[in-house]
Amino acid sequence: MSATPVLVIHGGAGTISRAVFTPDKLLEYSQALRSVLLAGYSALLRGESALESAVRAVSAFEDCPLFNAGRGSVYTRQGTHEMDASLMDGASRAAGAVASVTNVKNPIQAARAVMEHSPHVLMVGQGAEAFLRERGIAFAPDEYFHTDFRLAQLKAVQAQAANQVSLDHDADPRQGPPAGTDKMAFSGGTGKMGTVGAVALDKKGRLAAATSTGGMTNKLPGRVGDSPIIGAGCYADDLTAISCTGTGEAFMRLCLARDLSLRMRYLGEDLEQAGQACLEALGELGGTGGFIALDRQGRAILPFNTEGMYRGLARSADDLQVAVHKENRALA
Repeated sequence: MSATPVLVIHGGAGTISRAVFTPDKLLEYSQALRSVLLAGYSALLRGESALESAVRAVSAFEDCPLFNAGRGSVYTRQGTHEMDASLMDGASRAAGAVASVTNVKNPIQAARAVMEHSPHVLMVGQGAEAFLRERGIAFAPDEYFHTDFRLAQLKAVQAQAANQVSLDHDADPRQGPPAGTDKMAFSGGTGKMGTVGAVALDKKGRLAAATSTGGMTNKLPGRVGDSPIIGAGCYADDLTAISCTGTGEAFMRLCLARDLSLRMRYLGEDLEQAGQACLEALGELGGTGGFIALDRQGRAILPFNTEGMYRGLARSADDLQVAVHKENRALA
């Protein structure tokens, strides 16, 4: 099968309030999204696999401090960083994931190491880190993951309630920030939910998905969401590839990524129908967020039930489309 390569990405969904999202900030995020698209789509144009493309795109997200993954990861309640990531190759159904890892420079590459060099799918914590060091995966010191902005977010959440956690969109801007708190940090910066992801279709018609996150601001150490859970926040097979972002507990309870594929396989729904049903189910469960999905014909959907979602779509090197808010909803 010969196919036109397609890459779809997301950098998180949420309120993305226009009250704090200035034109300069919009430009900054748009340029970052285009850079991520270019990193992943260039691999497809070179004839590399969908899996390689998805990993390259998510690695670019992880290297950018604007997004809650890798270098831009949020802080836990103890002021540390714990990261999760997963990926899946639709052609072989091979998958790999890591959870609650610290100091790993690119968690998505760690997930790939688990997939390709271990008999396991998911590895966590110190055991995962020991395995990754043996495989030569890059680690970075604590300072690499520190940003003043993310630390301000932690302080803003803790100033409201010590036990509160935040998906970068929970703070209510109508109440105003605590004294001395940066307005952007209080509102979640741009109000995004902290997950990044990519789904790709390569020239041979193969699909792949990848997802990575720093989790929730002020989360309890050891908390794991949907991002490293195959079938919940990430999934790929011969029909479709999906990467999710939002309230992780809801995505886990729904097994949303796998459910989307099953609706296509067993109910005969097309990608659009399956995606709409899954988004409605997410809302019914009280979940917020969105997802990106791609089928083997190259059709893409990018639905969300929030004010916006950082997202991008590439079907050619000359057509790198990016969007943030709802009025730009249809990229596919």
